[in-house]
Amino acid sequence: MRWIQGAPARALAVSFLVTLLTACATPILAPPDRAYSGRFAVTTAFGEQRENVSGRFNLEIRGPHQIVELASPLGTMVARVEIKPGGARATGAQMQEVRGADADTLTQQLLGWPLPVSGLVDWIEGRPVPTRVARVEREGGRVVLLEQDGWTIRVPEYSEATARPRRLVLDRPAAANTPSVVLRLIVDEPGG
Repeated sequence: MRWIQGAPARALAVSFLVTLLTACATPILAPPDRAYSGRFAVTTAFGEQRENVSGRFNLEIRGPHQIVELASPLGTMVARVEIKPGGARATGAQMQEVRGADADTLTQQLLGWPLPVSGLVDWIEGRPVPTRVARVEREGGRVVLLEQDGWTIRVPEYSEATARPRRLVLDRPAAANTPSVVLRLIVDEPGG
């Protein structure tokens, strides 16, 4: 076998080696501290106008960084919301992007209805956000109803495997320019 010789061949080999080393140097994200996935269904109503959206959701928590993704039943992105210290970014189905300090406000701008991203991490664990005022009802030590940030969160079912909420119903009444929202979540069982 004879090696290709000359400057163009050496330049090609160096380029290939640099590309290979760059690919190997791409940082690998550590697994999330916590992750949840499942199904969602949203019904919004504003006057006589109603809208239904359903699909799959993913929620990842890495320290103070949160990512919420909503996808249609066919896997098409509906929205992706990232929260980091100091701000949030939301991306819609047509790749439109909005940025700001409050993720809940960004989802209102992007989707036309509020998604309670700032409370979801705690509510999906069956507890109120500890730094904000809440009304809580419990049965047998488990939270069955939360009222916080204008939302009413009902937890009709807990997982046997994790003792965390399996089904949640989040309800928010209509406001001045905001439709009423009913968000239903079914959280996947571990390994499911």
